[in-house]
Amino acid sequence: MRPPDNHVHTRWSWDTQDSSTMRRACERAVALGLPAIAFTEHLDFTVWHEDDAATSRGLIDRHPAHQLPIDVDSYFADLEECRDRFPELRIWSGVETGEPHLFAASVARHLAQSPVDRVLGSLHSLNLDGRLVGVGRLLWADADGTMRRYLGELVTMIESSDVFQVLAHCDFPRRYWPDGRDQYVEKWFEEEYRAVFRALASTGRALEVNTSSPLASVDQVRWFHEEGGEAVSFGSDAHQPGAVAQQFDLAADVVEAAGFRPGRDRFDFWRR
Repeated sequence: MRPPDNHVHTRWSWDTQDSSTMRRACERAVALGLPAIAFTEHLDFTVWHEDDAATSRGLIDRHPAHQLPIDVDSYFADLEECRDRFPELRIWSGVETGEPHLFAASVARHLAQSPVDRVLGSLHSLNLDGRLVGVGRLLWADADGTMRRYLGELVTMIESSDVFQVLAHCDFPRRYWPDGRDQYVEKWFEEEYRAVFRALASTGRALEVNTSSPLASVDQVRWFHEEGGEAVSFGSDAHQPGAVAQQFDLAADVVEAAGFRPGRDRFDFWRR
């Protein structure tokens, strides 16, 4: 039995094509025998509340500012239609909230108006001279320094935000590593990874094994286990239906080799 896919995007995410519908993603999930799927659309802010930490940190904008709000009415209508159409599949609502520690007031306001089942926390951007800049743009100037800064900011995010249940793609910059993903060496950053994992483990929250990113090694997931990590979530980060549950069989082997096993039921995270 494959685990649930806890990280899927559809046309209701600002960076996803209109052809990527919930219905097609659900058809794929059913065909693969998944027990559940979570539609975690991007929740990113280009304008923020005066009470957000982004304001007190002096952040003035986001660059590039392509992010758009979620059309929540259409999103939930789509979700209910799919729940009726696919009764054999558990379908969770969700958001992937970017930099939640910087936008606590804005995230809280959104979730108060539109509560969801799953909240992922992610870090896509870092502060550069008062602007939030995507990490892929920062790597070319100083890849190692940017990666260490990124992992350090993840610790801050974990310690100062409790809104999310799952830490998404903990090494997101790998996707854009200069000269190719294969040039990235996890071992160079073991100390920083372990600091992230200790912080996450102390909260009891789950670490995502993201199968759109270069797949985490057994060593990396084992570091989380050794630092006291309790739970692992599987997320395809699919932005098209065909990518739902991509590489999940291999990812399950990695997670199991690191010491985690299927959870209390088929809908649960995997646990130590």
